[in-house]
Amino acid sequence: MHQASSLLDRWIQENNELVNKWKQQEAGGDASTRDQNQNHARLTWCSSQFHKLVIKIQGIPPLADHSQLELTVVYNACVCSIARSQFSEAELLLTQATERLLRMKGDGSVASDRSVFWRTALKSLGNTALDPCVLYLLCLQWTIWLATCQLKTIQGFQDELFSVFETRSPGGRGEEWSVPRSKSSDVLLLVMDQRRLIELLKICTFIAQGAERLSEGQSSEALPGLQTASSLPAPRTLVAYTHLLSGCCRAHMSCPQMALQCYRVALETDPRCVCALYRSMLIYRELGNTQAEIQALRLLHSTLMLPSTTESALAAPHLLPPSLLLRSQSLSSLLLVPSALSILHSLALKCVLHERVSEGVEYYLDLLATLHSEDQHGVHVEGSPLPKLPELYLQAGAALLMARRAADCMALCDEVITTTLELLPGKVVLEEPEEKCEAETRALCAEGGDRVRMVLWVGAAYLLQGHCHTHLSDWKQAVTHYTRCFNLLVKVHFKKRGCQPQIPSADMVGMPGTDLCILQRLKGLSLAGRGVSFTQTDQLREALRDLQLSMQAFPECTGAGLWSGEVLWRLGRRREAVACWEKTWSITPQSSLQSLSVYLQEPQSGPLLDSTELRRRIQDIGSTLSA
Repeated sequence: MHQASSLLDRWIQENNELVNKWKQQEAGGDASTRDQNQNHARLTWCSSQFHKLVIKIQGIPPLADHSQLELTVVYNACVCSIARSQFSEAELLLTQATERLLRMKGDGSVASDRSVFWRTALKSLGNTALDPCVLYLLCLQWTIWLATCQLKTIQGFQDELFSVFETRSPGGRGEEWSVPRSKSSDVLLLVMDQRRLIELLKICTFIAQGAERLSEGQSSEALPGLQTASSLPAPRTLVAYTHLLSGCCRAHMSCPQMALQCYRVALETDPRCVCALYRSMLIYRELGNTQAEIQALRLLHSTLMLPSTTESALAAPHLLPPSLLLRSQSLSSLLLVPSALSILHSLALKCVLHERVSEGVEYYLDLLATLHSEDQHGVHVEGSPLPKLPELYLQAGAALLMARRAADCMALCDEVITTTLELLPGKVVLEEPEEKCEAETRALCAEGGDRVRMVLWVGAAYLLQGHCHTHLSDWKQAVTHYTRCFNLLVKVHFKKRGCQPQIPSADMVGMPGTDLCILQRLKGLSLAGRGVSFTQTDQLREALRDLQLSMQAFPECTGAGLWSGEVLWRLGRRREAVACWEKTWSITPQSSLQSLSVYLQEPQSGPLLDSTELRRRIQDIGSTLSA
């Protein structure tokens, strides 16, 4: 008996020394600044030592006097295993320890189903000193289910889990949950406080379940649990997530103002919750509140550039951080925020499209400078990738031209041309996509698409340079660059299924934004630009030819229609001019300007016609005819 007591005291001392050693190491510095490899090595060592101690204790037959110690050491060993994501190892330890306890109490039947197994273990409790220890182990099983996204298992067991902990925890009866003690009155130390673990499990369970229901479209079912979770004692990061997900529920339920209110509370709870700021921006975009959207984008970019936000808010310096328990794909997609560079690009484009061109230009230049300053990591973030570099150059060039900085625009276009021109193929065939194609066919389609896009990029660069020369009233150079653009684009042929390749026409254009649509738009804009340039040098017949070809390639080209009427008017064909103007004004654009790349929009610089003057001419013609 004395030997058993001596072993018990020695093992208690060994457990407590390991716990104290780990806590000293954990308190040695913040996890974000310590060497992560060294931290992992310490955790591995502690885990190994606890496992060795478990083997020692389980090397003798189970005794009631030893059970409290055994279950406490098993708890510590399992926490270390879970912290290292060794879930199978931890679950095996839990099973073995609980089976030993059940057999010692005379219950020899052990169920293979985990839920049934733990229900049996709970029923075996009889208000003994071992109750807290069994509950600790049940907490760890709950932790494993949560970390491995077994939410349906938790759901089936949740009422029992919550009711057990509510009746036995301090919150249930207002009593302190007793810390395990041995017969020698030595306190058995735990590597992680069980009450903090239960609080963490509760709120993480509500968050994970809420995210899952949201992804399944069950917003109204997800909301009550999230609202309950928002009042639980927990780290502010997790409480902020409950408000964030409540906002997502409200947004899905078509209550945008209530969603904004939830996002605001999330940010007040935790200023690092950048996802709430991002979601607010999306709501402003949906509501069409452009000024609020731009302000949110600007604030989001500034926040993302702060060093503290580059670290995960969930990666707290604890043995079991929330990030370990919240691994579901549903939650990850809801928390996804584009990179700072993607947000900067959205900010630049939004400013340019909404008459804040000078701001947009500065944002574009900041974006390009950042991309060139170093090899950026994380530029192409899943869900919101940046456009290719030539595309960014063209967008920035168009913004510079809008800001009357033609020389800077031409410089950027030169960069696109010189880096891409030598890669251009002699001829490109754009094929109609197959509805169902094999992987190899898709790869070939992607390769062909890249070649077409190179042609479109260089063509767009020539087009912008033509606009620049028009802005500078250099009509000869404008004609030269518009011609280069058009001559390059006619190299692209379109092949319908079962037909020979042919030069594309306006009636072949499909969805806006497709390569074929962009091709026809670039053709129409280049011909319109050249036609307008010809009018400035009184080459009216050449101008009329190009402007009419422009309308054939791109019927929505308002500039081509109005200038065609102007040329007809100058040629004395005034009735045709009036018909042309009226037809142009009656055309309803098929694609929104918001859906177009900024460099594909009709130029706002160079010679422009006054619609008021054109309408006065129409009235004068009408008056003459009626007289």
